[in-house]
Amino acid sequence: MALQTLNPHRHPVAVSPAPSPFPRRGHPPQPLLHLPPRRRLAGAAARPRAVAAAISGAVNEARRLGRPHAGGEDAKDTDLATLGNLCVDVVLSVPQLPPAPREEREAYMERLAASPPDQKLWEAGGNCNLALAAARLGLSCSTLGHVGEEIYGKFLLDVLQAEGISVVGMLENANANACRQAYETLLCWVLVDPFQKHGFCSRADFSKEPAFSWIRKLTADIKTAIHRSKILFCNGYAFDEFFPDVIASSIDCAVDAGTAVFFDPGPRGKSLLHGTLDEQRALEHALRFSDVVLLTSDEADSLTNIRNPIQAGQELLKRGIRTKQVVIKMGSKGSIMIMKNAVSCAPSFKINVVDTVGCGDSFTAAIAFGFLHDLPAVNTLTLANAVGAATATGYGAGRNVAHLDKVLQLLREANLNAEDKLWTELIQGSSLCTEVSILSGMAINDSSECTVYVPISQVVPDLLPMFEAVSERSTVQA
Repeated sequence: MALQTLNPHRHPVAVSPAPSPFPRRGHPPQPLLHLPPRRRLAGAAARPRAVAAAISGAVNEARRLGRPHAGGEDAKDTDLATLGNLCVDVVLSVPQLPPAPREEREAYMERLAASPPDQKLWEAGGNCNLALAAARLGLSCSTLGHVGEEIYGKFLLDVLQAEGISVVGMLENANANACRQAYETLLCWVLVDPFQKHGFCSRADFSKEPAFSWIRKLTADIKTAIHRSKILFCNGYAFDEFFPDVIASSIDCAVDAGTAVFFDPGPRGKSLLHGTLDEQRALEHALRFSDVVLLTSDEADSLTNIRNPIQAGQELLKRGIRTKQVVIKMGSKGSIMIMKNAVSCAPSFKINVVDTVGCGDSFTAAIAFGFLHDLPAVNTLTLANAVGAATATGYGAGRNVAHLDKVLQLLREANLNAEDKLWTELIQGSSLCTEVSILSGMAINDSSECTVYVPISQVVPDLLPMFEAVSERSTVQA
């Protein structure tokens, strides 16, 4: 699950179909308070041979499509780059979640921040969850965004460096008159009540402008990092940190570089749809120019007004200029991938759920792996469901997201929830005239001309060899 806020809604504005460009708003850009050393940490550790061999397939595909590939000045030596949403989560158990009124919630957060929290309560959050999960699958990752120089920033950098994840910062200039708080690492208070319900709040919730409003354009380092990445991931929470035109510029940079764009609007999608004119335009821009769109069934409904998730996914495909996949996260039921001429469905794995924070981010990491390695859709969804489930069996996100040994255990056990009836109903309700593949716990002989049931016993043997060498390496390093 991506980083959430308690107050994702903004005042509605009439929707306009006008395209980019995005006029800038707010105050003139503020130069930076101070110039820190360049935030570029050591690159990811060398990949095991099994993963390196698998990645070569993606490189060959890039060559076929005429995209830049490893070995030249434009080498794409990073598998996945995340845009923004770098924060430190402070996880607290509370007797009850914060009140709904804005003023009361702001006062609640100020009381929490009055005393520095114990470091044992800190955890890497936001897009760090995605980067950590992807790195554990053997992908090389970088995070693009702002991390301050205070103790929280150092903690975050140390966590990412320990996992071989590079950080590219967005600072350029200095101004001693600027507000120091604007350059501090973003903190997110993750509040858990006795019923294991979660509430999230940060200072970004209570500002009319993005948290890092001084960022008005992409730095040369950020552009280079996007050019060197095979995938750029962005989610709706980037709008809490950057102006819409900065996000749109990042997507344009990726498109120009032949970098695939993954976009997950998250719960912010609905508020962006009815937000400022700039937000509406940037949301539409992201949806149109993304290669892969990821969202929950409720989020798909809110963006399309179509209840059936398969039909909603098909509508989003039609709207997209570059969209190849729409991935619908169905929570405990499983997941769906909608493509132009095919739909694939995969039920979830049976587990004892401990905590769902970070599950969506972990899921996305596996979707990226499948995309890069050109895996069959059912295989990709099977892996993604297993990675998300592995995270749900532990407490919290950050360094607690899915470890590969748990993912492999779930794949080997192959214990699926029975959701055949659900998929049948969704397919029948969508009036599909396309190929449908459904992951099944056992061989089913009633496959039709359009619907094929794929037993998990056929999928797992294809997935395991890609990761067992990674797992062995991780065990040795530990």
